[in-house]
Amino acid sequence: QVQPVESGGGLVHPGGSLRLSCTASGIIFSRNHMGWYRQAPGKERELVAAITNGGTINYADSVKGRFTISRDNAKNTVYLQMNSLKPEDTAVYYCNADYNWSKILRADFGSWGQGTQVTVSS
Repeated sequence: QVQPVESGGGLVHPGGSLRLSCTASGIIFSRNHMGWYRQAPGKERELVAAITNGGTINYADSVKGRFTISRDNAKNTVYLQMNSLKPEDTAVYYCNADYNWSKILRADFGSWGQGTQVTVSS
């Protein structure tokens, strides 16, 4: 079972940048598709960005042109570079992994890591 560990969150001013990292153990990382998700207070968890095991990428419309997902299979790590951050990006960010791409896109997981808090505020 995947055991994701997210890091890199923090407090940043609007327009600022952060780079999130997620290291996933308990899986054959290179064979898994990976997704970044976020959950804001009072809202459901949503997909932010996802990358297949072959490198195909999907982004939520709200982050296109601002966020970049990438992966380093040698380090079992997926990254989320977040630029031009907005207050509405404030949320707890999570990652997850699966062999099933549809499951990644639907955020259909029974377990999650602890996430990393991102707060965008002046």
